[in-house]
Amino acid sequence: MSTVRPARREHPAGPGPARIPFPVVDEVSRQCLRPGEAISVHMEIRLPGQPDPARLRAAFRAALRTHARALVRAAPAPWYARRYAWELVDAPDVEPVRFPPPGPDALARARAAALTEAPPLDLAPPIRIEVIRSSPTAAGCVLLCTIHHTALDGPAFLRVLATAAELYGGTGDNPAGPPTTNRAAAGTSTDGPGLDPGSASARSARVAPAPASDPTRRTGNGVLLGELPLHARPSGADHTVNDRLLVATCLTIAHWNRLHDAPPRPIRITMPVDDRPRGPDMPIGNGTRLVDVCFGPREYAPKHDGGPASSPSPDHIADLLRRTARRTRELRAARRPPLGRGAALLTAPVLPVGVRAAFTRSLGRAVGPWTSTTLLSNLGRIPYPLDFGDAGRASAVWVSAPTRMPRGLTLTTTGTADRLHVGLRWSRALLDDAAARRLYRLLEACLAAVAAAPNQAPPGGGS
Repeated sequence: MSTVRPARREHPAGPGPARIPFPVVDEVSRQCLRPGEAISVHMEIRLPGQPDPARLRAAFRAALRTHARALVRAAPAPWYARRYAWELVDAPDVEPVRFPPPGPDALARARAAALTEAPPLDLAPPIRIEVIRSSPTAAGCVLLCTIHHTALDGPAFLRVLATAAELYGGTGDNPAGPPTTNRAAAGTSTDGPGLDPGSASARSARVAPAPASDPTRRTGNGVLLGELPLHARPSGADHTVNDRLLVATCLTIAHWNRLHDAPPRPIRITMPVDDRPRGPDMPIGNGTRLVDVCFGPREYAPKHDGGPASSPSPDHIADLLRRTARRTRELRAARRPPLGRGAALLTAPVLPVGVRAAFTRSLGRAVGPWTSTTLLSNLGRIPYPLDFGDAGRASAVWVSAPTRMPRGLTLTTTGTADRLHVGLRWSRALLDDAAARRLYRLLEACLAAVAAAPNQAPPGGGS
């Protein structure tokens, strides 16, 4: 289990705010900051009504005080310091809730800013919340939230948001459901072989590039938000929605790369695992650990009768789902540091932070060919009602996670009722907008194919 441990406060010499040393994930994120690639979590919450500005600001300020770990700023750190540290403050340095002027392009402007301008780390809180309206008379609004990923991840901010909704609307949040998205099949067993990832030393597949011809459009990130049917998992299925998403993502990239004549390589998908409780005492910060699910070319591109690689059949997809379910259960059960033992060693406070940062960036460039193909973050069904009283209950929640080259692509999903909300985010050095839309349509087709795969019992009678 990997959670954010209770804050160990360090008091600086003399008066001043208490300090929390950066955990491993926070330090690696700060060391890898690059111009033009905002390390921001972008979140959009659709409300049917309009919140009162004064009450909403008061609710968020109270929520930040409730979850004090979110009300932090990065302490100044010279290059020779041994550790970065967060300063816990009593009040925001800047007002986190904003009400920009309404307009037909207000949402597009705010969305673009969320992908290019993360909130500054040296001002508390590293969070920006904008209430977006398409016109002064619009019935509903969008809460567009930008979170600096060095400080918080998406699930942690959702917990803060749920507390703000509870304080604004005057109702309890009553988080429902288990904290993870793969618990439905946790007690089942899958006989037969696991995944065949190919050689561990093989370079990872890359999403075949289709960049814009205009060089001014090749910096920063783009995002596409979509809504797809959330197909029900058949009774007795040995896989989860998360396993379906992993297989569909693999098949999407494999098909895309075949269309672009990219050589077959292992497709490695980074999957965050979050074991934190979702109640009011949820640890705030970056509390997930990252694991890689690897698919070898022989799995996603089967050969028939000695012929060329082809798209897998429904039976092959069903088999791949069973193998994936087994592998993800093993990965979730394994005990490991959030970013692996190598990252824990890199961030040990032996050398100054400036030296460690330079070494980490150099190492990241050296191992770039072996980093994962993409990241899939499935937040599952939102466990909070997100009821803002007179402004209404959230009808949709979209999230997109930051991406950078050489990975260049992330997929983030949430579930609301019977709908799957998809956030596809890409580096403009990899794809242009038209190519990203084609990739999204391919993902939609692959998700449908995976949902339609037969739910056969695994060999040996697994449930």
